[in-house]
Amino acid sequence: MKSARQAKIIELIEHYDIMTQEELSERLSKSGFPSTQATISRDIHELKLTKITTSSGKPKYALQQPQEMDIWKKYRQVLAAGILTMEVSENLIVIKTVSGVAMAVAAALDHLDINGLMGCIAGDDTIIAVARSKEMSGKVIANIEKTAYSDL
Repeated sequence: MKSARQAKIIELIEHYDIMTQEELSERLSKSGFPSTQATISRDIHELKLTKITTSSGKPKYALQQPQEMDIWKKYRQVLAAGILTMEVSENLIVIKTVSGVAMAVAAALDHLDINGLMGCIAGDDTIIAVARSKEMSGKVIANIEKTAYSDL
C-alpha cells in the first residue's frame, strides 16, 4: 500500500500544483488512498519532496531527485510488463512471468517494498514470493497489482 500511495503522490504532484499537505491529503483520499497527516508527512520526507515556486509565484511540491523516481517507475514497468499470473498457496504466492524475466520482476518486487511481502526466489519464468502470513497473501497480490498497474 505504501508504494502505491507514494506512486499516487508523485502522480498528483506532477499533474497538480499542490501547495499544502491538506490539499495532498484531499487528493489522495479522492484517489482511494485515505491517509493521516503523519503518514503524508513521512511520505513527503521519504520521497524527498521539496517546495518550489511556480511561475505565478506560488509554492508547490516537487520531486527533489527525479532520477531516483525514474528508477522506481522502471521497476513498476517491469512488474506490469513481466507478470502474467499470480496464485496463492497458504503464505506463498506463485508468480508466473514472461520467460526470462522472473529475476527482474523479483528484484523489482524486493526494491519496491511491497507491504506484507517478505522476499522472493526467482527462476526463469516463475517466482515464489513469501507473504508474512496466510491472511496477508491476498493483500500482497492486491498491493502488487496496484503498484504495477496504477497509472503507469
